[in-house]
Amino acid sequence: MKLLRYFAWLLRALLFLALFLLAAKNTDPVTVRFYFEQAWQLPLVFVMAGFFGLGVVLALLACVSKWVGLRREIAALRRELEVRSKPEPPSVPPPVSGI
Repeated sequence: MKLLRYFAWLLRALLFLALFLLAAKNTDPVTVRFYFEQAWQLPLVFVMAGFFGLGVVLALLACVSKWVGLRREIAALRRELEVRSKPEPPSVPPPVSGI
């Protein structure tokens, strides 16, 4: 298992190095044009990182409603489990009358 952990860290380091070198090579300024003739000039790496971050945020927002629904379902199931796990009072036979 330790070998797998070292391999995972090596893979992470290689991925970081590849992304770092990609960022270092893409420092040329690009023009991002908006509406009403507004434009920004930024290094390409910032534009790429910004859109990546925006994608992550939008993906997380898309998952929020599912998470909330699952939390509600878990809470309802826990309440149902508590109700079912309470011991029932011992049943007392009805009194016999007329004897």
